[in-house]
Amino acid sequence: MLMLRTPRLICSSIVESDWEFFLSLQQQPDVMRYVADPRSSEEIREQFLSRLPEWFPGSRHWLCLVVRDNTTQMPLGVTGYIHREDDCAEVGFLFAPQAQGKGYGRESLKAVCDYAFSEGGIRRLVATVTSGNIASRRLLEKTGFILEGELREAWWLAGRWQNDWLFGLLRHEYGNNG
Repeated sequence: MLMLRTPRLICSSIVESDWEFFLSLQQQPDVMRYVADPRSSEEIREQFLSRLPEWFPGSRHWLCLVVRDNTTQMPLGVTGYIHREDDCAEVGFLFAPQAQGKGYGRESLKAVCDYAFSEGGIRRLVATVTSGNIASRRLLEKTGFILEGELREAWWLAGRWQNDWLFGLLRHEYGNNG
């Protein structure tokens, strides 16, 4: 089981007992506003189950880490990445409303970047964010990601086509501002 530690957080591989938290996160309209339209519990369960198999660098399923407060063990969100190529991965993160705006996202994303670049064999990390999601954009930029472009009408969400912002971070750039 992969475990990343920061001064305030423990980020550990998702396990079956995390189901209720994962479901509640995925059913929060404020959390999912820029991510996905409402889905059934069964659809969310399928996503959850796809993240449970043991993960190792090179796996083709999401590394899904539950982010917990290291004092209370309270789950705050999820973060991780999925390989898109052998040395390129896409990062992702979702945080419960009560955990947003407190720096947990940046702290955990930095831990994921540190791991991906030092032990995960990753050369390039990317992120796709629905246009308008300013909080996620700021988080990525504070972590060193650079806005590389915008895909117009790339994602159907909330009854209309949405643009996507594309971000990238290269291993050799990361240490300069991470």
